[in-house]
Amino acid sequence: GNAPAQFNLGNMYARGDGVPEDDAEAVRWYRLAAEQGNASAQLNLGFMYGNGEGVPEDLVYAYMWYNLAAAQGNETARDNMTREQIAEAQRLSREWIEIHPPAGN
Repeated sequence: GNAPAQFNLGNMYARGDGVPEDDAEAVRWYRLAAEQGNASAQLNLGFMYGNGEGVPEDLVYAYMWYNLAAAQGNETARDNMTREQIAEAQRLSREWIEIHPPAGN
C-alpha cells in the first residue's frame, strides 16, 4: 500500500534494475501507485499505454493517465492528442476520480 515504494518497483521492472526487465510487471506496480494518486506513477502509466509497453497501446488511456497527473501539477504530463481523444480521456478521468477520490475527500 506504499505508493512511492510501488512506483519505485515499477521503475525497477521498467529498467531491469536489480530485477528482470518486465514491462507488464512495471505496469502492475505503476497502476497500484497510480490508483493511490501518485502523479509520477500516473505519468509513467500514461507513457506505458502511449507506447504499448506492458499493455496494448491505447492513446486514450495514455492521455487519461497524463491528464490525472497534470491535474496534480505534473508539468511533464502533456501529450498531443486529437480533440476526440482528449474529450474521451477527460471523460474517463472524471469517471476515475469519482471512483478514486483524492485523499482527504
